[in-house]
Amino acid sequence: MTLLDVREDDEWAVGHAPGAQHIPLGELPGRLDEIDLDRDLYVLCRGGGRSEKAVQYLEINGIEATCVDGGMIAWVAADRPVVRDDGSPGGVR
Repeated sequence: MTLLDVREDDEWAVGHAPGAQHIPLGELPGRLDEIDLDRDLYVLCRGGGRSEKAVQYLEINGIEATCVDGGMIAWVAADRPVVRDDGSPGGVR
């Protein structure tokens, strides 16, 4: 599975899901070749709005993807881990 985080750089820096791939929504059109299409693709953002837009864009371009309902807010509420790039505990803002 690939977990694609489409939040902005400053949001990512505060915290993200371990192992997630980061491509901000605005950069997605120019970076499609970086996504592993051989694995199931799940997309998330802070609350779900941007990830829904990303999934729509991906599907228009023939890439199957699933939006993670509730985004990072739901991720944290489900007690899933959030880390910073250095591996220390992170958060969501």
